[in-house]
Amino acid sequence: MSKLIRGGRVLDPASGLDDMHDLLIEGDKINDLGPPGTLDKKSASVEVIDADGLWVVPGLIDLHTHLREPGEEYKETVLTGSQAAAAGGFTSICCMPNTKPPNDNAAVTDLILRRAAEADLVRVFPVGAISQGQKGEMLAEYAELKEAGVVAVSDDGIAVMNSQLMRRALEYAQVFNLPVISHAEDRDLAGDGVMHEGVVSTRLGLREIPSAAEDVMVFRDCSLTELTGGRVHIAHVSSAGAVELVRQFKAKGVQVTAEATPHHFTLTDEALENFDTNLKVNPPIRSSVDLTAIQQGLADGTIDAIATDHAPHSTIEKDVEFDYAAFGMIGLETAFPLTMRLVDQGLLSPLEAIEKLTSNPARIIGVDLGRLTPGLPADVTLIDPNREFTVDVNQFRSKSRNSPFQGWQLRGKTVMVLRDGKIIFTEKNTSG
Repeated sequence: MSKLIRGGRVLDPASGLDDMHDLLIEGDKINDLGPPGTLDKKSASVEVIDADGLWVVPGLIDLHTHLREPGEEYKETVLTGSQAAAAGGFTSICCMPNTKPPNDNAAVTDLILRRAAEADLVRVFPVGAISQGQKGEMLAEYAELKEAGVVAVSDDGIAVMNSQLMRRALEYAQVFNLPVISHAEDRDLAGDGVMHEGVVSTRLGLREIPSAAEDVMVFRDCSLTELTGGRVHIAHVSSAGAVELVRQFKAKGVQVTAEATPHHFTLTDEALENFDTNLKVNPPIRSSVDLTAIQQGLADGTIDAIATDHAPHSTIEKDVEFDYAAFGMIGLETAFPLTMRLVDQGLLSPLEAIEKLTSNPARIIGVDLGRLTPGLPADVTLIDPNREFTVDVNQFRSKSRNSPFQGWQLRGKTVMVLRDGKIIFTEKNTSG
């Protein structure tokens, strides 16, 4: 059956469209867009979806999700992560390779894709490991991984310390048109730190991770990208220095892209005063100077995408002393409303905000998605931009609850999500 999404504000960054339009879906494809009322007679049998007062946008795409399957299914599974993603407005997610075992071979990639097919919710794009076992010693088999279905390579939470290996990764990945996603952190400088190095860490007496740990690796990886002609994507930018380095290398024409997370553009290290372990993330939440730089980097286009770094952990890993808690917070179900805060502050227009969650992520991983273009898959998200709600982690679809935003008042609620023309989420329930 055809579906007519009627009367919504259509925001399609790829085409620059921001206007009241109707959108017609035939089967699993977008058929047409047009001013209100112009598509009413185009299909004889049609299901009308009333989008009055809603934003109609391409399905959101997350470049940085941890699904924990295989190996740590007690934290998250492909199914529960997909349900959380759909509830957050996402139709596509990239899952990181730090599973147990790591996704450094076709067998693990195949398992993830089978589980995604069984869930039949969002599109799951696996990211393969840069090195075998994420050990930073030998490159993984990119040909095997590419054929199996990976869209990028990364050692994720483990920075590649060997510069020669990183150079070879950038060269080898080019052969298969894969971006290399860099977790930019000098592990020697970071040491056993647990939070940002600054006045707050001194006051709290917690071990520190200096901004320089990120800055020096961003410089190295951008320099190696310039040397090799490869493509690097800087994950979860957290420091002012990293933002400026990405800006400078982009100005030189180096193929570097970058993402920022909602927690890094929303919070500062002052939030850690109560020792909430849900705020323990890697890279750490940094100072107000860094937050301002990230916001400006998003505003001027230096930072291309907003990604969640959704990192589920159980109470076993989080309900412990701060020093011993695992790094990471969940983020799929709060990403969009936190992004709306940037719109409210005038830092991003609605179209720019959606661009960083749709067409730009699609471009980075090289998939023909993130656009409301006739003939493309009908991946569409309907959002009520004015709906205010209180964050309640107990209502989350994720298996884990490690969010520092519990009790926050936010604005911007996902109302419905369609993937391939199939409704995979409505406010009341998740399909599948």
